[in-house]
Amino acid sequence: MCKVSVIVITRNEEHNIRECLESIKWADEIVVVDSKSEDKTVEIAKKFTEKVFIKDWEGYGQARNFALLQCRNDWVLWLDADERVTPELKREIEKALQSAGNEIAGFSMPRRACFLGTWIKHCGWYPARVVRLFRKEKAKFSEDKVHEKIIIDGKILRLKSDILHYTDPNLEHYLKKLNTYTSLSAEEYIAQQKDFSIFKLVFNPLWIFVRMYIIKLGFLDGVAGFVLCVLSAYHVFIKYAKLWELSRQLKIKS
Repeated sequence: MCKVSVIVITRNEEHNIRECLESIKWADEIVVVDSKSEDKTVEIAKKFTEKVFIKDWEGYGQARNFALLQCRNDWVLWLDADERVTPELKREIEKALQSAGNEIAGFSMPRRACFLGTWIKHCGWYPARVVRLFRKEKAKFSEDKVHEKIIIDGKILRLKSDILHYTDPNLEHYLKKLNTYTSLSAEEYIAQQKDFSIFKLVFNPLWIFVRMYIIKLGFLDGVAGFVLCVLSAYHVFIKYAKLWELSRQLKIKS
């Protein structure tokens, strides 16, 4: 059987990290990169692996690329702290790696999300395929501060079993994350010299809601689906509002 290294990036994940690492304790190696958590995340992680690294936060892409450098195995599985590998996915991974030829660089799998205690089946969230298993020498992460992308050089095959994503157990958690992510996105737009657009501020949030709630059948997910679609539109609105704010501040300074 091919040995697998698993990488997990953490910050203040004491409520998630134990179950996350329990779901991957079968792996040959677990690498945790922590961004100076102020809770018991590191203490819990060290019960599962000796390879726990603490470093300053420089963005998701840089953190994951650092984690890759610490892996000793050819095959790497990337997992977030609020995600779980099911026994079915574990068995499918083991079977897939046994037969993977040299031309295979990675595998994608569907991710099923639990939002506010409800498993989301529509809204464009499921089946949301993500590439999470890959050959180390064939992959790298983009340097984006948020919503980093994995760049794979080679053929990607599809697995059937789900990764489980326990995202946003309550609205307070969602809104805290929204504030962080929208700030990072706005700062990244400024760094990329993207101009503010009143059109995008007004119409992009509306389009997100229409796409998720109507086109992607979010209304079939009940109240949780409606809340998710509204908040997703709000997320986009705040992102562009923050871009406007930063752009205006730069103009005043200049």
